[in-house]
Amino acid sequence: MKLAAILVAAGRGTRAGGTLPKQWQALAGRRVFDWSYQALASHPAVDTVIAVVHPDDASQVPDGVEAVLGGATRAASVKAGLVALEGRSFTHVLIHDGARACLSTEIIDAVVAGLQTHDAAAPALPVSDALWLGEAGEVAGTQSRENLYRAQTPQGFDLVKIAAAHKNADNTAADDVAVARAAGLAVAIVEGHEDNLKVTTPDDFARAERILRAQSGVQMDIRLGNGFDVHAFTTGNAVILCGVTVPHTKALLGHSDADVGMHAVTDAIYGALAEGDIGRHFPPSDAQWKGAASDIFLKHACELALERGYTITNIDCTLICEQPKIGPHAAAMQSEMSRIMALAPDRISIKATTSERLGFTGREEGIAALATATLVKP
Repeated sequence: MKLAAILVAAGRGTRAGGTLPKQWQALAGRRVFDWSYQALASHPAVDTVIAVVHPDDASQVPDGVEAVLGGATRAASVKAGLVALEGRSFTHVLIHDGARACLSTEIIDAVVAGLQTHDAAAPALPVSDALWLGEAGEVAGTQSRENLYRAQTPQGFDLVKIAAAHKNADNTAADDVAVARAAGLAVAIVEGHEDNLKVTTPDDFARAERILRAQSGVQMDIRLGNGFDVHAFTTGNAVILCGVTVPHTKALLGHSDADVGMHAVTDAIYGALAEGDIGRHFPPSDAQWKGAASDIFLKHACELALERGYTITNIDCTLICEQPKIGPHAAAMQSEMSRIMALAPDRISIKATTSERLGFTGREEGIAALATATLVKP
């Protein structure tokens, strides 16, 4: 047996959220795609792996990975992978979903063993839950779960036979096993695993993270970031601090709204992610950010942390100034930061101190802020 693998990674994955298709999003220190690819490429029975990607994602493919462009449907993408294997002396092929990042060696072993006696083999799990038929949001009947299975990948096939089956298929099959059965191929069921989940929704990322860290022995990733910012006073009658307008005899000078507290918190989050500071992401040379509300910057930092798989567990921000007095407004600041960050108020600390009349803050020339952010990846 000479075995190739096709990693289907051309989908858009919109249900998973994020700014990138799910296969390119971060997961346990890598991307979903990288985990899936490595599981196949590192298996001793697999001679080569071909990734099938969307044309818009060609730049995401790592150097050294063989890739072809997929089509508008999953079936079309699989066909593109099969065409790339033509004439290369492979006898069998595994077809795997790029979003199944928790694939184990044992599942691949089981599929390969199934191909010793069958033209096709695929992992599956027996359905254990009760099944209902629903109509208009109500239970309209029940369905027997006897002999029902939940399909997984990789699904393995005799290469010549599955290629011929796909050429004659109408592209409506649910998966490659359905294509094989329509062509008359017998498909062996091998044992799957609950951990071999397909990342589909945002919640799946957290579960897959736990599985992969357990499999690889990676410990919890805790990151700490610091942020510091300073803004000078200018003429005006109020300052904006941590999203709250505080009446004062002066305003703060800045390219944006000069919210020194929110800037420090934002930089603390960027720092924990090793992503520089606000200026890297929102350059002051760009006129579109002149006078911008600082919550734009903070929300971006929070979203970036989420995309990387981190949870912001707490924020501690200290405002350093003689005036205005922060205490009467601290609760409102805490509430506003909680709203912007979608973080519980008891995880956000806003406090103030003076510099004992020393330095520029002591001379009431401006306000400084120091912030710390803690980010955790399970």
